[in-house]
Amino acid sequence: MFTSRILLERHVPNGVKVGIGCSGMSSKAKNSVKGIDDYATVYTDPVRLIDDLVTDKINAAVRGDMSSSVLLPILKKKMGVSELERIVLFEFINGKFIVTAPVGIDEGWTIEQKYSLAVKSVKFMKKIGMNTRIAVMSGGRKDDMGRHPVVDRTICDALKLVNMLNNDGYDAYDAEILIEEAVDNADLIIAPDGISGNLIFRTMHFIGGVQALGAPIVNIDKVFIDTSRAKNSYKDSIALAMRLAEGKL
Repeated sequence: MFTSRILLERHVPNGVKVGIGCSGMSSKAKNSVKGIDDYATVYTDPVRLIDDLVTDKINAAVRGDMSSSVLLPILKKKMGVSELERIVLFEFINGKFIVTAPVGIDEGWTIEQKYSLAVKSVKFMKKIGMNTRIAVMSGGRKDDMGRHPVVDRTICDALKLVNMLNNDGYDAYDAEILIEEAVDNADLIIAPDGISGNLIFRTMHFIGGVQALGAPIVNIDKVFIDTSRAKNSYKDSIALAMRLAEGKL
């Protein structure tokens, strides 16, 4: 089984450099690079962090505890995108990893957007050695059809998305609304829309205490891991960034 221990203990490839953002008022980012400062550098200037990422002075960047309202707009502008598409990597207490998407409330509102997120998620998951079975969620069971038009739409969309993914060679199935089964049966969970995806993230991480290694941004050609300021350590997020950067060297 793939675990964070495997991620952290793998040999560091020569030449990989990772930058991590620091608010300047916290020691968490600085403590996270202790012992790994040969390849991890702390940045207090958000512009310099993104500039160094874009110009390949570093191979990957981690947000750390730097303000997202300051850092992410700089990243969007430098990368020439209007929005940032994120996925979240969770690790449960039994050691199993799960990726969920969409995460942003304005993401994943069409079948095409969810298909794109699923494909990008699978590409990411293969890079770090995960399995890639996809659970496509909806707002109800199939026998709930007719109870509400919004629920009906999510069920129909899920079935269409499963067919699209299966036809293109992906291992996807209709998980209906049964997320409690999907976390055991799948590796990637595609929520019905951005709001429900964001609620899944918040419920699992902030209420349920499930470890979140970070949220890789999958619609840019640079490795960037968004993180929560609530994390006590960013060593796992740095290791994740390093592994993704390894595939780009």
